[in-house]
Amino acid sequence: MDVVIGIDTGTTATKGVATGPAGELRALTSVHYPLSVPGPGRAELDPEQLAAAAIKALVDVAKECRENGDRVIAIGLSAFLHALVPMAADGRPLGPLITWADNRAAEQAERIADKKALQARTGTPVHPMSPLTKLAWFAENEPGTLRDTPRWGGVKELVVAALAEAPFVVDLSVASGTGLYDIHSRQWDPEAVETARVRREQLAEVVPTTTSLRLKREVASAAGLDAGVPLIIGAADGPLANLGVGATPAGIAAVSLGTSGALRTVVDRPTSDEAGRLFCYALTEDRWVIGGAVNNAGSVVRWAGESFAAGFERPGAEGEDADERDAALLLEAAGVKAGSDGLLCLPYLLGERAPWWRPGLRGAYLGLRREHTRPHLVRAAVEGVCQQLALVRDSFDAEGNTLTEIRATGGAVASELWTGILASALDLPVAVADTPEGTALGACLLARHALGELPDLDEAAALVPISRHTPPNPDDAAFYRKLRPLVEQSALAVLDVVAELDRLAPEPLPGTEKAVHS
Repeated sequence: MDVVIGIDTGTTATKGVATGPAGELRALTSVHYPLSVPGPGRAELDPEQLAAAAIKALVDVAKECRENGDRVIAIGLSAFLHALVPMAADGRPLGPLITWADNRAAEQAERIADKKALQARTGTPVHPMSPLTKLAWFAENEPGTLRDTPRWGGVKELVVAALAEAPFVVDLSVASGTGLYDIHSRQWDPEAVETARVRREQLAEVVPTTTSLRLKREVASAAGLDAGVPLIIGAADGPLANLGVGATPAGIAAVSLGTSGALRTVVDRPTSDEAGRLFCYALTEDRWVIGGAVNNAGSVVRWAGESFAAGFERPGAEGEDADERDAALLLEAAGVKAGSDGLLCLPYLLGERAPWWRPGLRGAYLGLRREHTRPHLVRAAVEGVCQQLALVRDSFDAEGNTLTEIRATGGAVASELWTGILASALDLPVAVADTPEGTALGACLLARHALGELPDLDEAAALVPISRHTPPNPDDAAFYRKLRPLVEQSALAVLDVVAELDRLAPEPLPGTEKAVHS
């Protein structure tokens, strides 16, 4: 079988898949690495580990393809957004890779003027996650590093330098998520570049997401591939996740529910959200993804398991791993009715992004009473995440983007409690896509599009099997709709309180300055 390999570089692992012409999975691998938290608000990765993981994932998948008797005809790349790494002129990393979860640039984001004007041009909210604000942080705190570094890039530039014989390039999709690129005039935005105090020559050349590159000979040799196999530069993970779950036709949105979450839908041109609630990133030159990302999703249940279920013992629970414990907690929480008996959770354990893009948000439980138990706390946390995604969906409605269906993917959607609450909070049917690695599959499909084998990206919807449909519960949907204004009211009302708490307790909690795994 002729297969395409997709390499998806994520925050805690690089996934490699090989798929056939109909999207069927032929090979799969995963290479993990630790996320480092070296101080308060910091979140970094070792860029050399990321580069090595991309090579290893390619080598491992290509080996499995050979064992299957399959022929690799192309490779497609996916990378997570909003990373920043200093690089030498030859592409070698010169320091740690700063991830989207790093909040060191909070002050810079707060001080940047004309936020909505910048977002309207660049499609990226002015937020500590963005390379724009991270570069502004370097300008104020390490001006010599900013000035003397030959290249500033992100995950895609790093992986391309590791895999390809190529000039300093980045795809349109990743560029559109930097906060530095004008998505309408298709050039690095002069005002954003000046705000970041970076020189234009320090940034990569922007190329279409279908651009074909040439593998390095040593990489091709290690993978047992012909050096002429095209390496398609690909796109960012969010837009590719839409493609990978078949959520490109009008009215269909994709929800990702992993450690974090996002709601996205595809439009045919770059658009500006006047209220500044939604991002807009490229999939191809004529297909764009609008939406909002939330920092907290499956991570809140994992936190609940670590915090509320220490020593959680049940018959047969000895040796239970974290995933099994999470599933047990969700099963308990399924016995609680919608609304968690008057308990409201603001699940902002890692701050929050969409739709307000306020880095100072913190988590809280409101309405807590003695009769509330662990199942109430867990269900309220899941409801809080789904309500946050529903606020993003409300922003779609305000912009005239009507949704009719949700395609969901990610580890959390294995739980019927998650999908049931999500369907009711969004008041839309949720179809669980039966694909283990939607983003990597999206990279494969975009590569086939680049080869001319998938002319219409909407055809991908027919290639993705659906394992489960969950309709909204009308009564629960009506209840969540009434409750949603209280979520926004509560979140914004406690901003001053949590700011003062941060001032009074500036030191990190014991044991948080370490490498963590997901």
